[in-house]
Amino acid sequence: MTFPRKLTSDRSEPVTFYDIGISAGFPSPAQDYEEPRLNINDLLIKRPETTFIAKASGDSMIGAGIHDGDMLVVDKGITEYKDRVVIACVNGEFTVKRYKVERGQPVLKPQNPAYPDIHFTDYDEITVWGVVTSVIHPVWNLELFGKKLGSRLTQDQQAAS
Repeated sequence: MTFPRKLTSDRSEPVTFYDIGISAGFPSPAQDYEEPRLNINDLLIKRPETTFIAKASGDSMIGAGIHDGDMLVVDKGITEYKDRVVIACVNGEFTVKRYKVERGQPVLKPQNPAYPDIHFTDYDEITVWGVVTSVIHPVWNLELFGKKLGSRLTQDQQAAS
């Protein structure tokens, strides 16, 4: 994980925003409807003073929609972690996982069945750096990624049987 990057920009040029409900199923009739301009920072960042960007690596969180190379918008000001995707430092190494509590103990859970949960002992150090609030990723390479992942999951399932 490339970590962290403070979100800064010399430009805050708004982009055009179409709030017409673009159909992800059957095409809808074209409409000449344009909303006011939208600043992407306003959409993704609620608290700039506590927000940073980190780059994900690996495929342990694909079930949460986080892919290798995605940019994660992280708010370190959110202190309620339970059931949320967090950036954590575990024994000096950063990871992104879902934070759960089981039997009164924190557990970091990947969102890919090929990876084990991370349980802690009294000797482990865990620091939650923030909660992932948004994921930014391109869609042009997800088809290829899905084929690679599908192949890997199939191999893992065959090995397990």
